[in-house]
Amino acid sequence: MKIITVNNKQELNELTGEMLIGLMLSKQNRINIAITAGSTPKGVYSYMAPRIRNNDAFNNVHYYNFDEIPSTDSNFIGITMRDLEDMYLNPAQIATSRFHHLNGDNYKEQDEKIKSIGGLDAILLGIGKDSHYCGNLPGTTKFEDETVKVNAKGELKKKISGHFENQSLVPDYWITMGPRSIMAAKKLILIATGSEKAEAIWHLVKGPVDNQYPASILKLHPDLTVIADKKAMKEVNK
Repeated sequence: MKIITVNNKQELNELTGEMLIGLMLSKQNRINIAITAGSTPKGVYSYMAPRIRNNDAFNNVHYYNFDEIPSTDSNFIGITMRDLEDMYLNPAQIATSRFHHLNGDNYKEQDEKIKSIGGLDAILLGIGKDSHYCGNLPGTTKFEDETVKVNAKGELKKKISGHFENQSLVPDYWITMGPRSIMAAKKLILIATGSEKAEAIWHLVKGPVDNQYPASILKLHPDLTVIADKKAMKEVNK
């Protein structure tokens, strides 16, 4: 595990953006990258988009979402896809043929599909204050799971209801690449900012592997880079 502590969000955005751009330029053949939605990567995508847009050097890059919250409205593309389009895919003018949408219809084929195109070269991950990553929340997936459908009822349904203004659209499941699928990627880059992530980062960096803290499994990956600001690293650095 490589740990990089930055002073602020701007440093994180630029460092992460340059790391991803460098990876995208590292091969002339196909590059496969899974990217995250959420609030943390917004600045990363703002940094990357104008550098990617209209640049033929990046036409070999294919993108994947690693989780999706659908809707009871079949015409709605999904929370993750909507956010990725707004934050990165549209500003960077990524061709639709180069974004591969994981959803409730194709998730059972996801892992074999990724293997067939050479695997994921990298995944950009965030981390929740409860130590979740992707859609792997505490108590929802097992470490040996590949891409799965997670039933969302009761408290789990409440967790995703905040993504919807109209509560009648809240689904009773979400889709996520499980721990086994994530660990199969060649490189993992995890980013975190803010003191609310400090406990989760401590469990990732210093704690034991524990299914109560889902992201703790990521420390076993052979090529994990953690980029976090000082506030997120405060427990680790005590």
